[in-house]
Amino acid sequence: MYKRIVRKDGSVIILLPQKETKAITFEVLYKVGSRQENDKNNGASHFVEHLMFKGTDKRPDTASISKELDGIGAEYNAFTGKDHTGYYIKADSSHLPLAVEMLSDMLHNSKFEKTEIDRERGVIIEEINMYEDNPLMYIEDVFENLLYQDTPLGRLIAGPRDNIRNITRNSLYNYYQKYYYSGNSVIAVAGNFKEQQVLKLIDKFFPIVKTKTRVRNIQTKPKLQQAPRVTILSRNGLEQVQLNLGWRSVAKNDPKFLVSQVLANVLGGTMSSRLFLQIRERRGLCYFIKAVASGYEDISSFAIHAGLNKDKIYEALQAIKDELNKLKNDGIGIEELRHAKDNMRGRLILKLEDINTQLNFISGQELLEKKIRDLDQLLIDLEKVTLKQINNLASEIISWPKANLAIIGSFTNKNKFLNILNK
Repeated sequence: MYKRIVRKDGSVIILLPQKETKAITFEVLYKVGSRQENDKNNGASHFVEHLMFKGTDKRPDTASISKELDGIGAEYNAFTGKDHTGYYIKADSSHLPLAVEMLSDMLHNSKFEKTEIDRERGVIIEEINMYEDNPLMYIEDVFENLLYQDTPLGRLIAGPRDNIRNITRNSLYNYYQKYYYSGNSVIAVAGNFKEQQVLKLIDKFFPIVKTKTRVRNIQTKPKLQQAPRVTILSRNGLEQVQLNLGWRSVAKNDPKFLVSQVLANVLGGTMSSRLFLQIRERRGLCYFIKAVASGYEDISSFAIHAGLNKDKIYEALQAIKDELNKLKNDGIGIEELRHAKDNMRGRLILKLEDINTQLNFISGQELLEKKIRDLDQLLIDLEKVTLKQINNLASEIISWPKANLAIIGSFTNKNKFLNILNK
């Protein structure tokens, strides 16, 4: 059972005690990501995240920070998404004071030295290269850029290389100042801790500062789509084609989003799902294929991702379309729904056995959604999903004039792909 504490400045503390462990995780989330950026400063959120590890007055460089944390065997890292940025330290519970003080020092006192910023430009560009050189990972960025078009969610988290090369120290620091304020944060602790001790530590190192309330995201309103769209990132020498085919759908906090997750499970969530059996097992057209519902505050996607035989890409796309049309026209049966619910229930229970996953599950909802659902409530809501809801949503989502297809592979001509989507 978690405890939620709302502070006077709008920041929220999430406490998730677990006496059976000897570890603690201390995490701080800010509601800022690439969707808060513009074309000129795209990449700033991710750049700032890197700079939080580059030194403070107390710990003057990266080595000072890492040596201190490595010295206690801690796990530590950070991450940037399109709608939030997070930092965490996981350590022996006796080192809770150090974890709280360390993140406070990094998040409040990082120096933003020009020499470090200039050095980090190269590091970030290499990170961009790493993602672009991995089609399995990069296809998601290519797909979301197509799906969300010229909205904030269509931008890359890391930004374009030119921005990374040219963004100034003042631009980065001003961006940090704008979004890294107390009221825009969630502070979360999980593991074996004493509540009064941790609250005193948070009050000391993350004091209440009355400021404006948490950031409101600009609503994502892509232009109305009236015809299917295809984008191809042409890469020669690839034996496997990466494909993402999908549609825009409901907001993550819409009750229909859970319905879309159940639908995705039926279609491509398991090794016994429709797409896996038809496209891989019976036709041998792919190594992997899955369906995923991925959401943000105000919009989501329903997509099929597959790694396909390049010589049979058109046959595979037609086969995927046939399965989707079958789902749209005929719906699913009660046994499929029961199987999907049981599978999702089991996976959720196993996934949330891990205390850190629980913490991310709860703190992420606090930061980005209207209400928190714990595991018990989520399982109740899952059980309530009906056959009618699933089949209605399938009919609503799968609309070929609104389809979006992203391809990474040795192709240049969109016409054959468009012909399949249009016919």
